[in-house]
Amino acid sequence: MSMDLSTDYLGFHLPHPFMPGSSPLVDDLDMVRRLEDAGASAIVMHSLFEEQIVGEELAMYDAVNAPAESYPEALSYLPDPAEFALGTHEYLEQISRIKAAVSVPVIASLNGTTPTSWMEYARLMEQAGADALEINVYDLATDPLETGEDVERRALDVVTAIREAVRIPLAVKLSPFFSSLSNLARRLERAGANGLVIFNRFYQPDIDIEELEVVPKLYLSSPNELLLRLRWLAILSGQFPGSLAVTGGVHNAADAIKAIMAGAHAVQMVSVLLRRGPETLVRIRQDVEQWLQKHEYASLKQMQGSMSYARTGNPKALERANYMRILQGWRPFEDVS
Repeated sequence: MSMDLSTDYLGFHLPHPFMPGSSPLVDDLDMVRRLEDAGASAIVMHSLFEEQIVGEELAMYDAVNAPAESYPEALSYLPDPAEFALGTHEYLEQISRIKAAVSVPVIASLNGTTPTSWMEYARLMEQAGADALEINVYDLATDPLETGEDVERRALDVVTAIREAVRIPLAVKLSPFFSSLSNLARRLERAGANGLVIFNRFYQPDIDIEELEVVPKLYLSSPNELLLRLRWLAILSGQFPGSLAVTGGVHNAADAIKAIMAGAHAVQMVSVLLRRGPETLVRIRQDVEQWLQKHEYASLKQMQGSMSYARTGNPKALERANYMRILQGWRPFEDVS
């Protein structure tokens, strides 16, 4: 008899928690079908960026209402539309195509920091067939006059505005750099968020010391990145009443089991799928099922959240105890040569 791996995420009852995270894999319909054939429980699209929407709107206004040289400065700060695989209208069409091609939930994604620029696109994504929306509040605060409350308020305003614009479930994809993440999570839920995705990855630029240029670098994730996510999943599980998803650092069944034990309802994977292909989803799902059977679990839900801080009674004391234990247990490297 097969193991019950079912989970509930954003109001969807899914056969298991394993799905691709936001990535360019969804730009190819054949790849999307391969992901579904490999058992993906949902399809998460990559983000439509606020800069794409603003850039296209500025370009259209410039072309229709202004001389050709009127707004070069404004446009120069925005990426060239040709840099994106899908423009805004193509993105909406891709939602419809994916929705027609697969039978699993399709989760569209918006990436930005202000509500006014793309409230309309949230509505259009819903109309195009998206079953849910992932809001990626990728925001690098660099203004010394801007407070932490200002940054949080911007994220809350985005969620509030989009919640008013659409009826489909909303997941908020967060960074780990907020000063009081537990408090922000509660406020996001009150603003209308149905789930949180832990965490987005800030892509760190490099410096070319010969050409004196800032060089964008993309490094795929490693399992080491999972540790930060496990901590916050464990903290938020039991505090946040909605769904929790992990993204970043899950590369095998053991990683997935840890995330689910910490409280994840959904496990999103990207790097391992880019490296090894969609069929990796099959192997990880089978390995998790075998592990559960070996350890005599009745279902995945029995394991879900079993290692969360809510089960410890005093999470702050446990965290400090572990912190001290780690520091006291360190030993210097011994040279045996």
